[in-house]
Amino acid sequence: MRRLTPLVLAFGILLTLVAAGPALASSYRYWSFWDGSAGQWAYASLGPSMARPADGSAWGFRFAVSKDAGDEAARPRAAADFGAVCGATPAAEGKKRVAVVVDFGVPADAPSGETPPQDAPRSACAQIAPDATAAEALAAVAKPLRYNSAALLCAVSGYPKQGCGEPLSEGAGSGSAPASASAPASASESGSGSGSGPSAGLLVGIAAVAALAAAAVWQSRRRRTR
Repeated sequence: MRRLTPLVLAFGILLTLVAAGPALASSYRYWSFWDGSAGQWAYASLGPSMARPADGSAWGFRFAVSKDAGDEAARPRAAADFGAVCGATPAAEGKKRVAVVVDFGVPADAPSGETPPQDAPRSACAQIAPDATAAEALAAVAKPLRYNSAALLCAVSGYPKQGCGEPLSEGAGSGSAPASASAPASASESGSGSGSGPSAGLLVGIAAVAALAAAAVWQSRRRRTR
């Protein structure tokens, strides 16, 4: 019976990993936050209430159903182009100009009973104090905003009316793009990747369990030959 213990343990670990697979692949419906200062959208490393954009920068917000990783979150569908958004806005003393892109997403990602306020992304030039945050830039051009008790951005321009970064089952939403401010904790940072297969961690775990099982069999056979 003792010889079977390693195999039983290995099998138990394998079942645990398999059961955890779907949870590891969770998607969320949330507003993600993007830094376009370099001319390309990059998942923001700080939340909007912490990030202090420089004059001449571009920042984006995208509502979508996305994976909880920056590399798999849906990017804003408009370009990170400060000139296109703020080119016609003259500089003002004591103010900085920040291009803000708000992408309400697609109907497939909308909560039940709601639709995006507009199909195309909205762009506006925010003129704010030199030390203002990205959250203040957003508030200057896209009120009303809604936050939850954990300071998670839940709604921009009143959309959506309910919900805030809730986890969804696999297959929910459009999955059109591969999470930070506006995203859930793990999604705060994390555009490609379908997310349809098992995670790398799960595959590594299965391989480890297989190695453990093989070692248990070898040890059992070795005892029999003594």
